[in-house]
Amino acid sequence: MQLEEKIWFWILGVIPVLVLFFLVLQIWRHKAQKRFADRNLIKRLSPNKSLFKSVLKLAMLCMVFACLSIALVNPKVGTKLETVKREGVDIVFAVDVSKSMLAEDIAPNRLEKAKQLVTQIINNLASDRIGIIAYAGKAFPQLPITTDYAAAKMFLQNMNTDMLSSQGTAINEAINLAKTYYDDEEQTNRVLIIISDGEDHSDEAASVAEEAYDEGIRIFTIGVGDLKGGPIPEKKNGVVVNYKKNSEGETVITKLNEETLQNIANEANGAYINGKSTDDVVETIREILNTMDKTEFEAKQFSDFKAQFQWFLGFAIFFLVLDIFLLERKTAWLKKLNLFNENL
Repeated sequence: MQLEEKIWFWILGVIPVLVLFFLVLQIWRHKAQKRFADRNLIKRLSPNKSLFKSVLKLAMLCMVFACLSIALVNPKVGTKLETVKREGVDIVFAVDVSKSMLAEDIAPNRLEKAKQLVTQIINNLASDRIGIIAYAGKAFPQLPITTDYAAAKMFLQNMNTDMLSSQGTAINEAINLAKTYYDDEEQTNRVLIIISDGEDHSDEAASVAEEAYDEGIRIFTIGVGDLKGGPIPEKKNGVVVNYKKNSEGETVITKLNEETLQNIANEANGAYINGKSTDDVVETIREILNTMDKTEFEAKQFSDFKAQFQWFLGFAIFFLVLDIFLLERKTAWLKKLNLFNENL
């Protein structure tokens, strides 16, 4: 599904204004009637006045604006799925989600910076296939190899440091998991991009990276953080309440470990990139990918989309007509139902 003109969603803001206006009007009307006469006398003077009908008319009017908003947005539904030939590289992003990635030595914090970097890299891809891995003490597959960039960015934004119970940083786990992402039947250029602060709690990453290169995987590493380091905040409701401490009660200072990331990249015929400047990272990755041979592969995508605005426009007209002909007076069937105890 595609949404052609999302800007028209602002019309939905009219609905809470209508509801608020209705409530204020009802309160004002109630106070005014109370000053004029008591409740029983008011019911005698206007026995057919229906609160339910008023609420129903408000609901109809809200539905009109809701349907009109969606009609103007013009949702489109894919109607034709076809297989197309594409050329590209298979890229797997391994994002570090350990607690050290919460350090704010790079704004807004290391993890959010990592997400920004991956998002911008994806935005500059053309027809490459991508996958995503999250790792801390263990590695977890987030998204298999796909050409759906929108889904990739959605999964990426949902990543956080609480998604993996096993803490620590084991880059070797991410590399081993990445090996399973690539299709052995399709000889594509295989790229693994690791985004981390380089704090590796295992000593196997470099040797595992060398094994990955033997299987045709080139590894590029991006370091996020500052060499001087920073504390790891512990937050509650978005407010820092403390900083992570070690067993001796001292505040833990986590630092960007470029040496580890450089060693991993060197063992896999890749390169290390400092992630401080997003533009520099994106440009470097773009240049690297442009030098690689592209492999042709098949992908399914919707090639024909049909507008669906007419349905919502029709519903808007339908509800508007109902609202026009719906009187605020009680009818025979409504009197029998006695909604809101109006006959008391």
